[in-house]
Amino acid sequence: MQTTRRDLLKLAAIGASVPLLAGLADPALVTVGVGRASKPLRILILGGTGFTGPFQVEYALARGHQITLFNRGKRPAPEWSADVEELLGDRDSGDLQTLEGRKWDVCIDNPTSVPAWVRDAGKVLAGNVDHYIFISTISVYASLNTPGLDETAALARYTGEDAFAETTKTLMADVENLYGPLKAASEAEAERQFAGITTIIRPGFIVGPRDQSDRFTYWPRRVAAGGDMLVPGDGHDPVQFIDARDLAEWTIRMAEAKQTGTFNATGPDFSLSTAAMVHGIHATLGGPIQLHLVPTQFLRDQNVSFGGDLPIWLPAEGETAGFAAVSIQRALDAGLSFRPLAQTVSDLMQWFATLPAERQAESRVGMTREREAQLLAAWARAQPKP
Repeated sequence: MQTTRRDLLKLAAIGASVPLLAGLADPALVTVGVGRASKPLRILILGGTGFTGPFQVEYALARGHQITLFNRGKRPAPEWSADVEELLGDRDSGDLQTLEGRKWDVCIDNPTSVPAWVRDAGKVLAGNVDHYIFISTISVYASLNTPGLDETAALARYTGEDAFAETTKTLMADVENLYGPLKAASEAEAERQFAGITTIIRPGFIVGPRDQSDRFTYWPRRVAAGGDMLVPGDGHDPVQFIDARDLAEWTIRMAEAKQTGTFNATGPDFSLSTAAMVHGIHATLGGPIQLHLVPTQFLRDQNVSFGGDLPIWLPAEGETAGFAAVSIQRALDAGLSFRPLAQTVSDLMQWFATLPAERQAESRVGMTREREAQLLAAWARAQPKP
């Protein structure tokens, strides 16, 4: 079936809200050979125990910074390599009292999706932080149908009665209509509350170790399983994603540079096709496999959910023509860099192997092997007889 903007926003928001498992050994958090920053910073991270937050913390500690986390304390934090201050509060209820009367050099706001959270943070932190970094999303754009879209493109507009009345609960009840517009409204509020000192980072798909959404993980798991594998389209459609560690480490470097402005942050730094991604994964993992390219229109006729049955990939046509061709030149100019695909895949699979057996048997997104076999059989029957 044709994937719509609503489908994309729903997948993005649900993926971001998947809870992490507690108590996982996480070798991916280890930072080796990281140099010290020229000036240690006092960094406040709102959130910090989700997906990218722990990578921010460990990299910042390795760089010699002092870290304070503020969250509800609902997720057990990993064991950090150095002391980390943790403050408790609940932004849904406006409880930020533990932040009052404190000063930091920079605040990194990871989990915010509603403008009220930014407004409330501004009431407490404005004048008490020198730099505010807001982690947003490329879903803020009004349209993703044009390749090469950059940070100047039009944003989605909130059309409800009061954006500040929206909560995370109301957001999740209507993700399709609210996620992008509320993120865009949150960006605007950040610029109001922290005028002149705001950095807005707009990631695409975030992948790698600790990713509980299974979106990118579907592909290395499927390659590792071997056999006849369906590859969508003609193999030339682009894909974009960023390793959570690359995003986290660059965010800390942006804090060190006190770099303001708005930046799309996805990757890699070249055009990566679907076929190249799959071949790169196979080159990393090895094993016997037979790849079968299946045209987009055939998949559409078979009611395949693009982005759902086949996560990460979207056809480079129509409404999604620019989804995986977003310009990241501004971020590259600001020092965004990427580890090799092979490292992301290898580390992801090593981490996934540490999960409980029942979790490893679960697939939160992507088609089943039975569904894939049915599609391949149907495609084979559709071919002209020799």
